[in-house]
Amino acid sequence: MSTTGATADPLAVLAALPGVAESVESVRKAVDRVYGHRIMRRRSNEITSEAALRGARGSAALSGADWALEEVRRRTDFSGDDGARTVGAALRLTAEAGQLLSIWRQSPLRVLARLHLVAAADSDPCVGRPRQDGEPVEEPLVELPLPDAAEVSGRLEGLSRLVIAGSAAPALVTAAVVHGELLALRPFGSHNGLVARAAQRIVLVGSGLDPKAICSAEVGHAELGRAAYVAALDGYASGTPEGMAAWIAHCGQAVELGVRESTAVCEALQRGAA
Repeated sequence: MSTTGATADPLAVLAALPGVAESVESVRKAVDRVYGHRIMRRRSNEITSEAALRGARGSAALSGADWALEEVRRRTDFSGDDGARTVGAALRLTAEAGQLLSIWRQSPLRVLARLHLVAAADSDPCVGRPRQDGEPVEEPLVELPLPDAAEVSGRLEGLSRLVIAGSAAPALVTAAVVHGELLALRPFGSHNGLVARAAQRIVLVGSGLDPKAICSAEVGHAELGRAAYVAALDGYASGTPEGMAAWIAHCGQAVELGVRESTAVCEALQRGAA
């Protein structure tokens, strides 16, 4: 996304694209409904914990480790094969995201570096910093052309300025742009998808749209499938109004599916308490 131009609030411009307002309103209504569920008044911490687990599972699935939920719940050792390490990274990021909310609006680049450090869990000096030209990138799901280091640096700085400046745009729009930009840039040598989805979570929670982190967009993205995810990202990367609006709508649909998942958890808890 270009962050230059005459407008002082490019996110607000995106919010005005055809169809975006409808997506924003649909998400807001869905979130309001689950927050109004009677079980949320007594057992919200349980819903948050379950949403975190399911969100991590969904994010890992998009990165190629599509484990059953009960396997994620049961497993204690994530140091084995690539799939286990991916699931472990997703779980660590979900836990870490909640600790970084207060830092995000002041220093988003610092948060992204921390997220990558947590995901990679590696002492390699390349971890936690944007990649340099010639360094490989492991992100098989995304096949978009890879921006060079100079473009990555410039666009990350632009994204940081947008976050720090704040915007009148709805949280869904900001979260979708942060998510899409990080996937398009792939600024790190690994775990870019996991980091991008964790950053989206931080925006949705920190904005106040989902303060208890119960509306896991990662669940919805996984349910919509990797093919739809990649196709929507292609729209974002195109930079066209239609493509950008389609990506925002896709992210909105993912949030709504996350809401549906947590609503089902609420209903199950209510039946158990009856």
